[in-house]
Amino acid sequence: MRVVTWNLWWRFGSWAERQKAILAVLRELRPDVVGLQEVWSTDAENLAEWLAGELGLQWTWAASEASDRWQRRIGDPGVEVGNAVLSRWPVVEQDVLRLPAPEELDDGRLALYARLATPSYEVPFFTTHLTSATDASALRRQQVTALAEFVAEHRDGTEFPPIVTGDFNAWPDSDEIRLFGGYKTAPAAPGQVFLDAWEYADPTAPSATWDPANPYVHVSPPVRIDYIHIGPPGPGGLGHVRAVRRAGDGPVDGVWPSDHAAVVADLADALTARPAVGEPW
Repeated sequence: MRVVTWNLWWRFGSWAERQKAILAVLRELRPDVVGLQEVWSTDAENLAEWLAGELGLQWTWAASEASDRWQRRIGDPGVEVGNAVLSRWPVVEQDVLRLPAPEELDDGRLALYARLATPSYEVPFFTTHLTSATDASALRRQQVTALAEFVAEHRDGTEFPPIVTGDFNAWPDSDEIRLFGGYKTAPAAPGQVFLDAWEYADPTAPSATWDPANPYVHVSPPVRIDYIHIGPPGPGGLGHVRAVRRAGDGPVDGVWPSDHAAVVADLADALTARPAVGEPW
């Protein structure tokens, strides 16, 4: 099962040209399920719906309840922002969690849950986007606690481990990532742990998903802030990480798709006959 997470940078920059570049990257990856953040929607078009149509995938999305704070940044009150899931399989259940935040930092960050009905089992899949303020680690700890409890409410009834994707806006050794993982400190939800899929990456591979090598990133050291988290493997290693790497980390026909790189991971399953990332198709 090929899983991708990607923050698409909403309607910032040359968004119409970037839209084509985003599609080109996803088409090459041929994912089974994708968690997307900063997805835009207007009365006429939804980016997730368009991508799903082009890729032959199903989709669902959830809009921020505070899109106005985003709209003021581009001067367009007609564009919503939210999270989305694209899936090769039907979405049979979904739910949305608005993440906690004080009024001065509340720009409608959320977590989207989609339960995916594969022919062999259901997959509890989540995508989220945490607060971005550099000094907001304490708030992100509150958000990952709420997220962990949200996952715990929806993870049962299947042998496939829950998958949690998203832009956590936090360094890998931060308190909030350690708290959500639950294996380097006490877990946010009792008895629930998540492995950062990047633990399986080639240690020499470039890891930064927010990188000043990207011309849209102006002030930052290179850092990995986008994650695919997976619960402990199910029977026979179901959900075990086979390979992981970055994607969308360069220009497509001269256009960088987003200010973030994507993360793509191949998970062991009983469904999808495909090579691991980096192996010939």
